[in-house]
Formats: sequence, C-alpha cells, structure tokens
Amino acid sequence: MKTITSLTALSVAALLGTAFAAPVRAQNFTLSSPDIPDGGTIGLEQVFNAFGCTGKNISPALSWSGAPAGTKSFALTVYDPDAPPGGGFWHGGVFTPPASTTGLPKGAGDAHHPHLPKGAVQSRTDYGIAGYGGPCPPPGDKPHHYIFTLYALDVDKLPLDKNTSAAVVGFNLHFHTLAKASFTGLYGR
Repeated sequence: MKTITSLTALSVAALLGTAFAAPVRAQNFTLSSPDIPDGGTIGLEQVFNAFGCTGKNISPALSWSGAPAGTKSFALTVYDPDAPPGGGFWHGGVFTPPASTTGLPKGAGDAHHPHLPKGAVQSRTDYGIAGYGGPCPPPGDKPHHYIFTLYALDVDKLPLDKNTSAAVVGFNLHFHTLAKASFTGLYGR
C-alpha cells in the first residue's frame, strides 16, 4: 500500500510540476538586434539621457522568428539584474503585439512617438516613465547586463497598461508564456 501511495504522490507531483513549469526555450525561437550583438557592448544611441548619462535613449531594432505553435501575441522586457541595491531595474516592456509581428523598428520604444504594432502597449520603467529607458548604471560599476527577453504568449492581450508595475507584468507573464528567447547587452561607465 505504501508503494501505491508513493507512486500516486509522485504522479500528482509530476502533473503539478508540468502545470506550473517554467516556459521552455524553444530551440527555433530567437530574438536578436542589429544594434546590440548578444554579449556585446550597448552603444550611446541606446543609453539613457539623464542621471548623468548622455545617450540618445533610442530603443534598438529587434527581430524574432520561430515562435511556437499556439502563439497569439508577444511581450518584450528589458531588465538589468545588476542594478543596486540588488533588486534589479526594469528598462522597458512592450506587450501584446499580435502573433504576426516579427520585430520592432529602432525607436519603437519612444513613449511620445511610438512605432509599435497596433494594439501594443508599453509599460512603466523603473525610471517611472512608460516606454524605453536605456542603460545608465552608476559610474565606476562593472558593466551591467541588460537582458532583452521576448515571450511568446497564449493570449491575444494581457490586462496591462502603461502604468502597470513590473510585479504585475511578471505575474501575468508567468501564467501566459509558451516560450521565451533572449539576448544580453553590456554597458558600464
């Protein structure tokens, strides 16, 4: 009887683990930018223009392919895990461009003149503004990692707007992500 109970418990645990498993990295699902090579240095064109940084704050061009079957829309986040005091820093988010979208043009993250697909929304950055907010790490820090992540979603639209916090964004992405693709750019000053 103990063996059957143990096997039943293992089966239930396996089923629950599958239901709440993290999104997979689909082998053919890729995200890239002609402006920021994976593992390369982010140029001044993409760097923030405030807090002592003198960049142009232009979001990079992005392209993707290989989304898994069942993808209904996408979400894109830009995150710096190295920002002090250790909690990271959100530099941008674009949500629910339709599944037919295969990229974003350079400058699409401009909150005043966005070049986003119809229905897409930009969320608030940790700078407190909607749109793209480029890198601006503290002077003298080692180069920070800026992770651009694209999520293939199983819904047409997330219940988010430009004032949505990163915590609520993360909660929604957790439950609607089929797969994700990412690349990392580096920047220090």
